[in-house]
Amino acid sequence: MERTIDVATGESVVFSYELAGLGSRFLAVFVDLSIQVAVLVAALIAFSLLAAGTSGGGAVVKVPPQAAKLGEGILLGLFFFGLFMLFFGYFILFEWLWEGRTPGKRLLGIRVVRDGGFPVDFVSSVIRNVVRILESSLGFYAISGVCALLSPQNRRLGDMAAGTIVVRDQRYDRAYAPSGDETLADDPVVRDLSVEQRDLIRAYAARRSGLNAEARTALAATIASVVRPKLGASYAHLDDDTLLVYLAQHALRSV
Repeated sequence: MERTIDVATGESVVFSYELAGLGSRFLAVFVDLSIQVAVLVAALIAFSLLAAGTSGGGAVVKVPPQAAKLGEGILLGLFFFGLFMLFFGYFILFEWLWEGRTPGKRLLGIRVVRDGGFPVDFVSSVIRNVVRILESSLGFYAISGVCALLSPQNRRLGDMAAGTIVVRDQRYDRAYAPSGDETLADDPVVRDLSVEQRDLIRAYAARRSGLNAEARTALAATIASVVRPKLGASYAHLDDDTLLVYLAQHALRSV
């Protein structure tokens, strides 16, 4: 059974999100894990080939025991750091830099957002994925599945700690974007928009397809009335809905 959640922004605008189901979340983890294992295997094969090539001939250099032990310690440390980055830094960096998506989540059409529907930030991603270490070590996410089933918001422990939820992705309606007016993407006055206002525009563009025509028009007019005075030029030829979608797709991507 699908679950939904209503979140309210600071401007008292309410959006409805469809929560990602347990099946899609575990499939996303499986895809990500497959990618991680493939990278690890490829790295081990490359390292083995490199080691075999360097030991195949040439003069043997004698290394003092202390230096050899230090070198082994450094290599071991680098190995474990690389494993940590591959299996946990992977999630942190992708979620932070890819708008709450890992390759697995993107394939399954889901993403992580903060409470209130705002994009996940670096701190939230770190928290939820540090807790992932505990969850993955306890029966390979078994405790995560139980928590998600019992939670009204389908949250695992990492989501509870970080204040995040996983939702089904709603892509921007790219076909709706107007042609021309490329100067909008370079409008320096867009930078005067607050973080909350930028997040509100992105949330509107992502959820507009779920609103009826009357609600969409009224909501777009409310948000645009705040946005238009901060733009460096008049975009009166763009209606409120078109302007907000275009801003979310282009101008706000670089700020």
